[in-house]
Amino acid sequence: MKKILEVFSQLPLKHRIVIGFFSLLFLVFLLMPSNNSQDDVTDLAVGKRYEVKSLGNSIEHSAIDDSNPSPSNSKVKDLPSLASDNDAIERGTLVSEATKTINPPTPNMADEEPPVVELNWQTVKVRSGDSLARIFKRLGFSAQTTYAVSTAKGEDSKLLKKLNVGDELRIATNDTKQLAALEYPLSKTDTLYINLIGDTYQSSKEVKAVEIREAFSHGEISSSFWNAGVGAGLTDAQVINFANVFGWDIDFAQDIRAGDSFNVVYEQQYIDGEYIGTGNILAAEFVNQGEVFQAVRFSDNEYYTPDGKSMRKAFLRAPVNFKYISSSFKPRRFHPVQKRWKAHRGIDYAAKTGTPVVAAGNGKVTHAAYNKYNGHYVFIQHGNGIVTKYLHFSKRAVKKGQRVKQGEVIGYVGATGLAAGPHLHYEFLLNGVHRNPRTVKLPDAQPIAKKYKAEFQRISALRLQALAGARNALKSTQKTTGIASNNE
Repeated sequence: MKKILEVFSQLPLKHRIVIGFFSLLFLVFLLMPSNNSQDDVTDLAVGKRYEVKSLGNSIEHSAIDDSNPSPSNSKVKDLPSLASDNDAIERGTLVSEATKTINPPTPNMADEEPPVVELNWQTVKVRSGDSLARIFKRLGFSAQTTYAVSTAKGEDSKLLKKLNVGDELRIATNDTKQLAALEYPLSKTDTLYINLIGDTYQSSKEVKAVEIREAFSHGEISSSFWNAGVGAGLTDAQVINFANVFGWDIDFAQDIRAGDSFNVVYEQQYIDGEYIGTGNILAAEFVNQGEVFQAVRFSDNEYYTPDGKSMRKAFLRAPVNFKYISSSFKPRRFHPVQKRWKAHRGIDYAAKTGTPVVAAGNGKVTHAAYNKYNGHYVFIQHGNGIVTKYLHFSKRAVKKGQRVKQGEVIGYVGATGLAAGPHLHYEFLLNGVHRNPRTVKLPDAQPIAKKYKAEFQRISALRLQALAGARNALKSTQKTTGIASNNE
């Protein structure tokens, strides 16, 4: 204390006066009586600790008997005592703790849920001649909105430039009539989204996962392959694809007989458990006049025989969809125009004028011209000394020197030159010798590459096993049904 007084005496007079004044004021504050009743004051005893409780803006004191603590008072262990914490009271920390008790914490605005924005949705169908700008103008949106949406961030917004007639757009506006969202279903699996985020439009595309399940169909031909396929539950596209798989081995216009049958394992597609359509043919079998043909699909989207040979031959037997064969390959035939006997070194396929004719194989056009005998005609040079000829076109679709691929349109059926009616005269030459296009042995396309042979064999075994299992299950069902019918 002596040192404190010495330090105090050395202070300037002004500082000593200020410190003395505040010291006196603090002493007066300590000696002032409290607002509690006299009874409360007289209850205070020296040597006891008291619990301080917050009640409104006042402080309540209750005596705590150290000699007989009770569970209800155990919480006071966490509070400072009045006797030992005068400094804490002086600094205001005890008052601060009390304030925390009576005032609930202020909520953090960042933790609050964002307000829900109500959107007004409408569906618009794309009309003939419509563009995004025309649709938006019809709905009352500005040119600035059209530009902002069509240039939305992300690469997917460009898909709005190709709207198809009949497509539907779902458009949402907010409470200020501003375009807030757009949904454009591109397909059964893909949907384009445009959303207003802040002041900017952003695009994204959602692709739903497609679940693949395998299905089996069986059919037996009584009148035509088409009717049998549809009757077996195949779609029109599946019937056509099936015919294309076996089209190099079977002439579906001439070779089909009543009693022929087929089995096919194919994909069924589902999205979120909902059936959306069929997929690829995985394995197929066709029994034609007792001969069995089988095909298995590989990951290169091609079909092969069970031992890995390509189902796609290097040449088409019939390069046109025809009604019937009006004249076959013959060593002697009476010419209907020239009225004399001569060899007919090709096949005449009767068809409507304008029916497309395609190249039977890959090659180079060596002739594309007109003369009074052949009319409009095209000759194609292929590899391995093979030449195919196409006569009596109404119109040619290729030029001399042009390279063509198998299945590419090269002309259209007509009756030009020495022709009695609209048809395609088709010739097949091997090393300069005419061969019957319907019976000549066609060269195979490339088989499975050696590096994929093991993988294909594994897939082929699984596919054929599934085909056989489905076939046997069908036979069992038919047999059981037959027994039940007989019992009746």
